[in-house]
Amino acid sequence: MTSLHAERVVRRIADKAVVDGVTLTLRPGETVGLLGPNGSGKSTLLRLLAGTLAPTAGVVTLDGRPLPEAGRRATARRVATVEQHAHTQTELTVRDVVALGRIPHRRAWTPATTADTEAVTEALARTGLTELASQSWHTLSGGERQRTQIARALAQQPRELLLDEPTNHLDIQHQLDLLDLVASLPVTTVVALHDLNLAAMYCDRLLVLRDGRAVAEGTPAEVLTPALIERVYGVRAEVTHDHGHPVIRFLRPATRNGSPRERSTTSDVSAAT
Repeated sequence: MTSLHAERVVRRIADKAVVDGVTLTLRPGETVGLLGPNGSGKSTLLRLLAGTLAPTAGVVTLDGRPLPEAGRRATARRVATVEQHAHTQTELTVRDVVALGRIPHRRAWTPATTADTEAVTEALARTGLTELASQSWHTLSGGERQRTQIARALAQQPRELLLDEPTNHLDIQHQLDLLDLVASLPVTTVVALHDLNLAAMYCDRLLVLRDGRAVAEGTPAEVLTPALIERVYGVRAEVTHDHGHPVIRFLRPATRNGSPRERSTTSDVSAAT
């Protein structure tokens, strides 16, 4: 059984294919990580999956139906998104923000139902925000804002959750807390990440993009090899394994005498776990 599926999708801007012929099938309950350098097409692919962008070619389907046939409201009830940045000048409480997730479930200007209130309360509890429900959005830390956005997405009661680099600008502990939360959710998840070690720890499967094209797909152990990392990111790395998960240690450029200098990027995560 599949849920959300992209078949050879292309998205062009002017003469450039930002996403170029990518196919992705999501299996219920799994967490798929999108990897790739800046500009590789991760954010655009997420928007194509969400239906907020239309593909120039190819098709995205939900339970076998193209998204335009499913309709925007029906898609929004099933697929929730968390963008990189969320800003508002309006004075909103945490509960107000989370309640925005109920919009696809009711008509404009109609009051909240008991089901709406229960969904918001449950989303606040699941994300550990119940005690902050009356606090102003503008007073929240970065980690609290990200949790609030995830709670808003959960209030939609989705079966698919799309997250665009949710750990950006968070300290190490908040990154781990956030991805622990995401991993515990009873939904199918696609998450764009920059940190390869976090992707290896939390994702069931990875799709690696470069210049808009898919260059690798598989489990973290299958995908995260020194050859792939050098090909996609242009850096040398050593890959070991810990409890079945790849652990990446990046290598600095060679010194003048030709000896490589190591620089580990795993120490921060290791220190926090």
